[in-house]
Amino acid sequence: MAAIVPFLEDPSVFDPEDIKAMSTALEDVCHALNISADAVVAREKIALRIISLARRGERNATFLRDRVLKEADGAADAVPRLRPVPGGDLSA
Repeated sequence: MAAIVPFLEDPSVFDPEDIKAMSTALEDVCHALNISADAVVAREKIALRIISLARRGERNATFLRDRVLKEADGAADAVPRLRPVPGGDLSA
């Protein structure tokens, strides 16, 4: 399992256990968010965030997964929701 490797500029900066943890986190986040293997851009963004956290020293797959999922949830909350305008007719 080396799903993160294609997104690493230099895989040699991480040991095999780190790469395994980051790959596990990537796969878990993509699974939780229902992101397929074909969604390369979305997977890349998630991978880059995981790599950024790992560069800062975090190498625990569970923490990486939870942190990225929490950030994704926060980003979703920041998107404005469309609300019907009182008395407005959207069928026209």
